[in-house]
Amino acid sequence: MRYSPVKTAVIGYGFSAKTFHLPFIEAMDELVLTAISSSQTAAVTADYPDVTCFSDADSLLTDSDAELVIITAPNDVHFRLAKLALENGKHVIVEKPFVTKVEDGEALIALAEEKGLVLSVFHNRRWDGDFLTVKKLVEDGRLGEVKYFESHFDRFRPVVRQRWREMAEDGGGILFDLAPHLLDQALALFGKPQALTAQCMAMRPGAKTIDYYNLILQYPEHLVQLHSNLYSPEPNLRFKVLGSLGKYEKYGLDPQEDYLKAGVKPEQPAWAAEDAAHSGQLHQEDGSQIIPTELGGYQHYFAGVTDAIRLGTPNPVPAQEALLNIKLIQLALESSRLGQTMKVDA
Repeated sequence: MRYSPVKTAVIGYGFSAKTFHLPFIEAMDELVLTAISSSQTAAVTADYPDVTCFSDADSLLTDSDAELVIITAPNDVHFRLAKLALENGKHVIVEKPFVTKVEDGEALIALAEEKGLVLSVFHNRRWDGDFLTVKKLVEDGRLGEVKYFESHFDRFRPVVRQRWREMAEDGGGILFDLAPHLLDQALALFGKPQALTAQCMAMRPGAKTIDYYNLILQYPEHLVQLHSNLYSPEPNLRFKVLGSLGKYEKYGLDPQEDYLKAGVKPEQPAWAAEDAAHSGQLHQEDGSQIIPTELGGYQHYFAGVTDAIRLGTPNPVPAQEALLNIKLIQLALESSRLGQTMKVDA
């Protein structure tokens, strides 16, 4: 072991905590779970009898011995809880979206810098195998000059469900739930765009939040289209990339979420491997070929955060990078409202 495990607490005991965070804390030597805050005290105690359960987040943040706090609470309380955690000297991972307002993100970044603490945002899909495959194809030049990049996160949920993600006015809807994934990947590949055009709508009967978006990011030499809707029951297009030397297409979502939901433990490097039958294809003038999907793994994110805490290495997803994501979401809302293309400030 390179260093002592980072004492870690999780705020929330819902889908995000149980699927994307707790399995990695349990599997990795770099982390040790010391506390959870949840109103589901009986469930937490039954599942984690040796872990301190706090009935509310504020008590955990002020009274626990955790060095690192992972915030999986609803989007509209990310800012308040992250601020309290930093004020109490704790490193922070915030589930995406980072915050719901740009000014809140700026305040958190300034506070973390003042306290000398790591503030990271859980943009785990930088470690999706399909995204790593696209990244490799682009960086290796196999597509030539990229001219058009299309990325989807579509689902079939035509009926509104009574849950905070679909009801909350502040930070609810798929523009805050799904777009951060696609925006983060696009920004990781191409950096800041020059302009943005968006259509954001509530399409389903009774919808109170955005359930359809189409974002066009303009770059000097290419376009990026990011899209999500809830009316797509078919095997969904994930990536389509057009370049001067060919075209890459990939269907289906990275399997890690399904593996984790099925109870697969992320204990071996190959746990995240995608079935070869789901590989994408590269089409070029002289023919087509299957491109095996790169091996992803969300454990690399957590290892990066613990290294940043213990060794002072770079934060794998700095809050400054996640803040640009939020700026583009706010710009998308304005573009859709006005029906205009919006310039992205330099």
